Amino acid sequence: MDRLLARDEREVTIDRAADRLAYIVMSFGLLGIVAYRSFIQGVASWELLALVVIGGGVSAAYRLRQGVVTRPALLVLAATAIIALAVAAGVVLSLRA
Repeated sequence: MDRLLARDEREVTIDRAADRLAYIVMSFGLLGIVAYRSFIQGVASWELLALVVIGGGVSAAYRLRQGVVTRPALLVLAATAIIALAVAAGVVLSLRA
């Protein structure tokens, strides 16, 4: 598709940064809503949590398909998964007690 206006690198960089910030705000906003509903209202919001997880999965899958995932990125992903599992286990065990 032809563009009406040519875009320079600065515009493309700003657009990508804006999209990245929007994704972060939406993800953490959804996580905040899930936490509030869970801890304050006692309601499970699996559909909202699934949106966050699926969004991250799509992003990771696209990067893997394009071959731009680096070793440090994989280490961060692994560390994040381990910490998330530990926190989840702690929450589950504290709620059972």
